Amino acid sequence: MLTQFEHFAVTSMMGSSDSPPRANGTLCFAEDWERQSFGVALALARAGHFEWEDFRQNLIASIGAWERDDDPGRPAWNYYEHWLTALEATLVQAGLAAPDDLAIGASASAVSG
Repeated sequence: MLTQFEHFAVTSMMGSSDSPPRANGTLCFAEDWERQSFGVALALARAGHFEWEDFRQNLIASIGAWERDDDPGRPAWNYYEHWLTALEATLVQAGLAAPDDLAIGASASAVSG
């Protein structure tokens, strides 16, 4: 069962270009990191660390940049890659993380994963 904020966050995106993937009405996560990044974004927004709309606009921007990129070598589509990109941008904008901190974390997870 979703909390009131989670329900608001998910339904505010339904039918929009930034709507999360669903199957039979439930959210779809192919990997654990997708579920975790989804949960982190909701938890931080619900706790007031950033505005949900700021995150949503960063998500729309990331998806739009991917759509405009006509390079045949661009990464394959993955909604949660854009979710994570938007979360990282929002964390930096809110002053919760520095870009270098996020780069270090990505490198460490790539090495351990």
